[in-house]
Amino acid sequence: MDIKMSIFSPPVNPEPGAEYFETIQSGKEIRIERIISKGQKSPPGFWYDQEENEWVMLVTGYAELEFEHGITTLKPGDYVNIPAGVKHRVSFTSETEETVWLAVFYK
Repeated sequence: MDIKMSIFSPPVNPEPGAEYFETIQSGKEIRIERIISKGQKSPPGFWYDQEENEWVMLVTGYAELEFEHGITTLKPGDYVNIPAGVKHRVSFTSETEETVWLAVFYK
């Protein structure tokens, strides 16, 4: 039996000051995550270079994703599809409010 949840629910057992990752659903070729950031960003020189495609939507807050060709600003409701192998990093998330992401990783 599924229990009703909300994308806005507080994190379960969060580490103080850490970015929060929660797998909402997963299957053979798909994984859905909720990510909560507050001021976190990728370390200098770090790039994600994933084997999976990633569709990500910003639910609340403000963020910037950096790609090799430039920076994309995200506000609530914005989404982007990142094909596998496209290098990217989080260059900014709001320090004054939570930034809630919904990420879908798929093959």
